[in-house]
Amino acid sequence: MKFVHIADVHFDMPFTLLSSKADLGEVRRMDQRKAFKKVIEYIKENKIPYLFISGDLYEHEYIRESTIEFINKQFQEIPETKVFITPGNHDPYLKNSYYNKYNWDSNVKIFGPKIEKIKFDDVNIYGYGFDDFYCYNSGIEEFEIDEKDKLNILLIHASLAGSRDDEKNYNVVSEKTFREKGFDYVALGHIHKRNMEETKNIIYPGSLISLGFDELGEHGMVVGDITKDNLSLEFINLDDKEFVEKEIDISGVNSEEELAEMINNLSLNESKLYKIILVGTRNFEIDVYKLYKLINSSNVIKIKDRTKIKYDLNEIANDMTLKGLYAKEMLRKLDETEDKELVEKAIEIGMDILS
Repeated sequence: MKFVHIADVHFDMPFTLLSSKADLGEVRRMDQRKAFKKVIEYIKENKIPYLFISGDLYEHEYIRESTIEFINKQFQEIPETKVFITPGNHDPYLKNSYYNKYNWDSNVKIFGPKIEKIKFDDVNIYGYGFDDFYCYNSGIEEFEIDEKDKLNILLIHASLAGSRDDEKNYNVVSEKTFREKGFDYVALGHIHKRNMEETKNIIYPGSLISLGFDELGEHGMVVGDITKDNLSLEFINLDDKEFVEKEIDISGVNSEEELAEMINNLSLNESKLYKIILVGTRNFEIDVYKLYKLINSSNVIKIKDRTKIKYDLNEIANDMTLKGLYAKEMLRKLDETEDKELVEKAIEIGMDILS
């Protein structure tokens, strides 16, 4: 049995935290549509009978009806494919959600907040959907498979136990639990990084396209071919753009103009979006927002300043001068404050004045 497994598309995500570039959100929302169309074209060309979407298909807060119509029209392009959707924490099965109030195509099945089984001749497909923005118990621990001789597949939006502590509100289930239940394949969503190399049949496909610089590398879909005795999985990249972090040591740079020229002269791949990380010691105060205006490359969408001030405060603090007294005071503030970046900026400005 062949299937395609995707998750975490996040249609109509605003992308406001990704970059200061005003049009980047619009571009990435178009990229979401482009990648989703690729999924549908692949299914159509290869006659894939099942499409699994494991949550966070869209952003409940921002989704537009026109986008829902676009999604449903894509499903209409594959009428012979059975589409299964399990809502997640960003697109929960609420009374006012489009999962409830929209007339989806006849080949679409949306799971609700109770584990449900859909029976076919060769496979039973189970699903559970969030009905709120948090989930503390999906009931999977008490669930039992009743036809173990058939293929049994589960769609669920969940955090595997052992994830970060802040994931505890999002349906934490252990890998051991899934294995003890006897599912032949668990189609997970929620974590945006795929784990095909780490687990055999309990799979996160990752987000369909990268949603930011915490999601480096390729993004796309998982294509599977499963029998009771064998599982074959393939990852297919669908994102035309890849997010990349690039460090630049600016210790020898003496002005914003010189730094902008250095960035403009970088050899950058047109299909990649870059976060430039400034490191080393700085010889001038860096205004990141001014720097954006001086950069020509549209591929540089984020700049992070991780440089350190060039002053050795401990050495300067030994001087019996006004600068030495200032250094002593700043060392004390650095020890007391949590906002060290702000104090370092103050040190930089103060030292320049006292020089």
